[in-house]
Amino acid sequence: MPQPHTTEALIVGGGPAGLAASIALRQRGIDCVVIEARLRVSAGSPAGIDKSCGEGLMPHSREILSGLGVTLSEADGHPFHGIRFANCLHTVDACFPGRPGIGVRRPHLHSLLAQRAEQAGATLLFNSHVQLPANPIGSNTALLNGQPIHFRWLIGADGQASSVRRWAGLDATRKHSLRYGFRTHYRVAPWSDYVEVHWGSHGQLYITPVAPECVCVVYITRNPRCDRANLLADFPTVAARLSGAELVSPQRGAVSATCKLRRVASEKVALIGDASGSADAITGEGLAISFRQAIALADSIASGSLAPYRDQHAAIARLPHSMASLMLLMDRWPALQVRSIRTLAENPGVFAELLQAHTGHRRLPAVVLRRAPVFGWRFLTQGAGA
Repeated sequence: MPQPHTTEALIVGGGPAGLAASIALRQRGIDCVVIEARLRVSAGSPAGIDKSCGEGLMPHSREILSGLGVTLSEADGHPFHGIRFANCLHTVDACFPGRPGIGVRRPHLHSLLAQRAEQAGATLLFNSHVQLPANPIGSNTALLNGQPIHFRWLIGADGQASSVRRWAGLDATRKHSLRYGFRTHYRVAPWSDYVEVHWGSHGQLYITPVAPECVCVVYITRNPRCDRANLLADFPTVAARLSGAELVSPQRGAVSATCKLRRVASEKVALIGDASGSADAITGEGLAISFRQAIALADSIASGSLAPYRDQHAAIARLPHSMASLMLLMDRWPALQVRSIRTLAENPGVFAELLQAHTGHRRLPAVVLRRAPVFGWRFLTQGAGA
């Protein structure tokens, strides 16, 4: 593909966030170029880029993707109809109020997004490198594979260690914490219609169906020195189900970060996806956040100013960060987790309403105000003990 010399929007990073931004921009008639340093071609055929993640897309993520022109069917993965929380003593689950979510292998999702971006008219340059100007003030020319490219807008979609963020002076944080995730795939038929979140004494195990004969298993912990060879030791029920199952993929590790930036945009530079901050993976909302940001950013650029994006970015992240804070309290205090899951199991309607709030069908403050007094009383009076 010939290298362009000018573009309205230069997107650094060709993961799901950058590709979603390119699609949203093209839907508004805005020219864009996506630069990705990693290879997209494997054995001569287009292939998506992998990343360690839970691979579950909530129903609202599917809806946003459909609006971007990426419609997922059961042929692309495996549906799930709700969420289940479990520990060694209690289990509680709830179904989504509308359509199901879907588990999709990350390379396949990436490939679908890349195909859609190219179909929409975005220029995608994989295995390419960009050098930003020495002075971020007043310069709109970068070097793309050694050749100059002029741009009006610069979008950093280059992940947690974003070079665009550092270059633009947007890396000041208000909050930052890390956990560590380890992902493996097993060849076994999914045993439930839910994404299961199993709570242990040192972390959580996430089971997501991604195919009729495959599940994605992710363990997330605060301990970077955990025994990676025995991650299932704290989850005997899951270990029994996976006993003898073939490993489909090698174990891969990744960082799950909670990060809030002081600023996500300047006059001509905007950050999106993990480059713009992130909620802990416990929410399962990383991709949904990126897709919403892509639409908000494209609307903002179409208006000629990044000011609207700055405001909408904060609003988009508010609910995921609130839900993450609630669940991370359970992660930090195992006794609190045991009592909470027991109380939820005894009052499944509360769990159902929290899931509805999480998926945008209810307002979280309203659920908390209505349910907190009764739930708190039952937590104190019934949640004690095993």
